[in-house]
Amino acid sequence: MSRVFARAAVLALSITVAAPALAAPQAGADMILTNARVYTVEARQPWAEAVAIEDGRIVAVGSAAEVGKLRDADTRVVDLGGRLVLPAFGDAHVHPLFGGLSRSRCPLQDGKTIADYQALIAKCVAAAPGDGAIYGVGWSDALFPPNGIPRKELLDAVTTTRPLIFESVGGHTYWLNSKALAVANITRDTKDPPNGTIDRDPATGEPVGSLQEAAMELVRHLIPPPSAAEIQNSILYVADHFNRLGIVSWNDAGVDFGDDGGSAMVDAYKAVMDAGKLTSHVTVSLKWKNERGMDQLPSLLRAAERANALGIPTNTVKFYVDGVIPQKTAYMLAPYQNSDERGAPQIAPEVLKQAMVAIDARGMHGFFHAIGDGAVRLSLDAIEAARKANGAKPTWHMVTHLNVVDPADQPRFARLSTFAQFQPTWASWYDYMDLTVAAIGPERAKYIYPAGSIVRAGGKLAYGADWPVGSANPLEGIEVAITRRTAGDPNARPLLPDEGVSLKEAIASHTINVAIVNGFDKITGSIAAGKSADLVVLDRNIFDLPVYQISGTKVLLTLFEGKPVAGAWADVDAGSGR
Repeated sequence: MSRVFARAAVLALSITVAAPALAAPQAGADMILTNARVYTVEARQPWAEAVAIEDGRIVAVGSAAEVGKLRDADTRVVDLGGRLVLPAFGDAHVHPLFGGLSRSRCPLQDGKTIADYQALIAKCVAAAPGDGAIYGVGWSDALFPPNGIPRKELLDAVTTTRPLIFESVGGHTYWLNSKALAVANITRDTKDPPNGTIDRDPATGEPVGSLQEAAMELVRHLIPPPSAAEIQNSILYVADHFNRLGIVSWNDAGVDFGDDGGSAMVDAYKAVMDAGKLTSHVTVSLKWKNERGMDQLPSLLRAAERANALGIPTNTVKFYVDGVIPQKTAYMLAPYQNSDERGAPQIAPEVLKQAMVAIDARGMHGFFHAIGDGAVRLSLDAIEAARKANGAKPTWHMVTHLNVVDPADQPRFARLSTFAQFQPTWASWYDYMDLTVAAIGPERAKYIYPAGSIVRAGGKLAYGADWPVGSANPLEGIEVAITRRTAGDPNARPLLPDEGVSLKEAIASHTINVAIVNGFDKITGSIAAGKSADLVVLDRNIFDLPVYQISGTKVLLTLFEGKPVAGAWADVDAGSGR
């Protein structure tokens, strides 16, 4: 029997350790990974010893003896020396362009103090002669207590002759110097735009140097737009960075599109894919334009149709329902602590419901940025409206961030078949959490990132780092998801430790659950016959480690469609050879 016909015969078989031998005749697999601890994330067969790969796909999973029957003279056998094998990880929330530009245009991520930021910016100004604006990303809200709002005087100390525009690590705030305010003609008389705030001195009304949410658009024209090459390089940077972390699936969470359905980001993915350099399964979420209403639906649908025709899966719409808590732009059910403010939704609730009903009816998925408990409720209400209007449909929906979730809404994720998407490492951002607690008060602070409660109520989690806002390292995320403490530090202050999840839940939420929300669960996310050979080999077995050592575990090898995209066979082969 030819190898092609043999592959077709065994493609649907997943050999369990106790399974009978495969029926003869057999042909050899291209490769067998053996002498391993294989955690499949498959309930029917969670553990195995070996995996056979043919043409980039898994053709058998089971005991070393049974899978070894697929070996012939041309089969490469890799002895993993007892190492742990997991499905390659996925990420349900990534911003590749924002992340790529944040590393190429005056990055501030390495700064730990305001003085660090000033020194980094001064170097960028010196390296770019002329009078154009200097743009960068990466300052932390936590360095500007009590509300995360920086002032222009700190940037004026660097230069008053060049516009300086620096975006927060979370992407919700611009920090400007006086020159940028002047060039953009932003004065005490400039009105706040819808869904945006010009931060002002309470005594004088003068702009202090920070713009929130939609107010950022007032200076966007001063920032040079990225070139096609910059966009492609951002994708390549992310692919390489993620592959090294064991990630081969991601969701680009908020891509812009034009009225004609065109998208520079989709075109860049197509170019990278055609060059054979897109070493991950990638899906795109189209960004709902809050400044418009239902009139944008036809162009959104054209954009999705065009992207899918180009081979870039695009079946999700990203809604930005609110802002962030420290600056009080997140939408809360009740006013902030010691305040009459409660924030405001950035999308009218009825428009949000109409949009959800419309896209759900077309088999598309909703993806909601919701940080305040009010925004979470609005998101779930919109999903509920779609479920009632359209009946049971094979659509998943997802709410991300969930900084605060009212107890009444926690069981709704299960009832509405909606995934809760947390950024697990955020539970260890103590300075940011302190700003959050100060803003919302101690009672609501009991419901920050309630992952464990949502799981206990029957809900499912799908993790997304919101990279570059947070670390994309899945092993760090797995540990913090369990401990709710700083990775590697058993003595760190925990954030609501009862909201931690189990190791198996954390792994599933970085693998198969991400594959489901990314639309790739038929081809990746678990180790089963017929799926793409997307695997990671770790240097230690995280099931046997003290939990505070999980984050220190290294990915030795990442396979995408059966080929190494990070690491090498020599890093893992204990020496069995061919």
